[in-house]
Amino acid sequence: MRNPSISYILLSIGIASFASAEVNDAKLSDMSNTQDWLGYGRTHFEQRFSPLTDIHVGNVAKLGVDWYVDLPDTAGLAATPLVADGIMYFITSRNIVHAVDATDGSPRWTYDPEVAKHSGQRMRASFLHGNRGVALWHDQVIFATVDGRLIALSSENGELQWSTQTTDPEQALYISGAPKVFKDKVLIGNGGTENGPGRGYVTAYHAATGKQAWRFFIVPGNPALGFENEAMQMAAKTWTGEWWKYGGGGNAWHGFTYDPEFDAVYIGTGNGAPWNQKIRSPGGGDNLFLCSIVALDPDTGAYKWHYQTTPGETWDYNSNMDIVLADLTIAGQPKKVILHAPKNGFFYVIDRATGQLISAEPFAEVNWASKIDLKTGRPVEVPGSRYEDHSFQITPGPLGGHNWPPMSFNPNLGLVFIPTIHQRFHFDDSLTDLDNWQSPDWQAPSPTEGMGVAFTNESDTDNVSGSLQAWDPVAQKQVWSVPLPIDWNPGTLATAGNLVFQGRADGDLVAYDARTGEILWKEHLGLGIAAPPITYRIDATQYVALLVGWGSIYAALGEQQAYDLGWAYGLQMRRLVAFSLKGDQALPAQPKPAPPKIAEAPFIEVNDVIALKGQDVYGQCSICHGNTAISGGLAPDLRASPIVLSADAFAEVVRNGALRSRGMPSYANLSDEHLEMLRHFIRQQAELSLESSDAGQ
Repeated sequence: MRNPSISYILLSIGIASFASAEVNDAKLSDMSNTQDWLGYGRTHFEQRFSPLTDIHVGNVAKLGVDWYVDLPDTAGLAATPLVADGIMYFITSRNIVHAVDATDGSPRWTYDPEVAKHSGQRMRASFLHGNRGVALWHDQVIFATVDGRLIALSSENGELQWSTQTTDPEQALYISGAPKVFKDKVLIGNGGTENGPGRGYVTAYHAATGKQAWRFFIVPGNPALGFENEAMQMAAKTWTGEWWKYGGGGNAWHGFTYDPEFDAVYIGTGNGAPWNQKIRSPGGGDNLFLCSIVALDPDTGAYKWHYQTTPGETWDYNSNMDIVLADLTIAGQPKKVILHAPKNGFFYVIDRATGQLISAEPFAEVNWASKIDLKTGRPVEVPGSRYEDHSFQITPGPLGGHNWPPMSFNPNLGLVFIPTIHQRFHFDDSLTDLDNWQSPDWQAPSPTEGMGVAFTNESDTDNVSGSLQAWDPVAQKQVWSVPLPIDWNPGTLATAGNLVFQGRADGDLVAYDARTGEILWKEHLGLGIAAPPITYRIDATQYVALLVGWGSIYAALGEQQAYDLGWAYGLQMRRLVAFSLKGDQALPAQPKPAPPKIAEAPFIEVNDVIALKGQDVYGQCSICHGNTAISGGLAPDLRASPIVLSADAFAEVVRNGALRSRGMPSYANLSDEHLEMLRHFIRQQAELSLESSDAGQ
């Protein structure tokens, strides 16, 4: 079976059995394993490097589609598939988990956690954007849901083993990341404190039972209530004011690495909430453990050491990016190091034993700091970059120089391959009432307080906005770079065949010569790509596989670019595609991109005053439907929606949840007046589009 569709097996449990895999620390530490892809970064070292050489620079041009699986009724696909003993496991939108045969894609089982049912009124952002992956441990498949559950399934048949709620249902927390397994435990974090007060934390659970083993909070709580440990007491000394009223933030939603050589878990931590430090910590301070790598004891969760990349963070420069373990020779001495390229634009090489900084240099355009002082490990900030006296045009922007799409490391070449973003943003808080700012309330009709600072993209669209670059972490310099027309592109895969694979937002999967950046092979897959590729070997055949389904945060933030490319909601089929040197399949052609037919409604007279109020309410919708109701292919284009034209139908969908099972949250707190505001704003956007279209004719 070469092109099965799994729409007919969306069941809550599996329908077939097979020999289950036994995955443990020894297997996840085995760098020489060429058969499997057992973890998010393949092994515990998170290098996303395969020692396979069957496909190499000399024959990669012969790659063809070996098999594919259609994935109807899905939206954003951002996950890394895992392969163990001939079976591939992956997660799609609405957190549905699948197991298929890794040689032909034939279905084994599917599990639906029914997130719409469990999340209820709490369903909000990230519901459709795409989970980043599952974890394998012994004979279990472990994954997290957007509504905050951690779930273990039997890898043999998909039957539920245990489920535990990891977040407080009363808070605006959600999960989009992949769990990390080690030493019979599974670690998970969360996101969401930008939508309401909350402290970031990570929690380890016993993999056999789902019972909590330990929890580590990333920022300190109210001193009057005492501190959980000495680390929180130490961190509190770096905060000022009444930060606990805002929660502080620090969510660890991605960037977990287990180090079997030093028996440590490294946590990449998030930005402050709100972004603007003048509000959450008005007297300044480093605000530990925001924007840091924190090393913890894997058995107890006890603090070991930390390195903070952005002290006193105030630009959304989180450090949730991947943490890669490597052995390098630096100044003639062997070093066991961490490689880390967070949002702030600097590439860090850090000693894994102590957390001591070895080197740091900018891998992207940086103007908020002139350098990293190697003696102190601290950035030397540029005066005015904190927009303290006036606005400031800053780079990187809030998406960072590198975001969560993972980089890869080829230890044979000593090169790191980084999906890089080039943006400039204007930061200004002159119109923000810093003294009376309130945390957003995710349950409020118009949670307009936001991040505590206004920020606007001022990038020059005529210049390069994205790139793939090869970086030498020893010399701390760029070796080659390939310009890309769109900022956001997915993660990379490196192989011993001297290849680098990367999908693109424009729908191409590309193989590069890792030594030079030369394009050796390219295949258009008919839809924008958000997920990184993997490779594995079964019965003497090496495969390269990835999920194809435009999604992730950029599907909303880059809605105009996605629209221009033609990635429309419900138009193109999402797929899982595998390639090999013997592949001879042809992917069915995708529908040609076509602009949506904007719904005309002369019977609705738009009131611009009401529409302006509706723009505030619409802020909750933009993460999926785009800032101007265009959508980026992740959700319907509201300008063309007939539902908006009927007040009753609009209320049924938006307030009463008629389409919740399909990913549309219900907003029970919206009044008739709020709904009318929304309709006026959406129709205003539609009429502006119609006027623009008429003017162009």
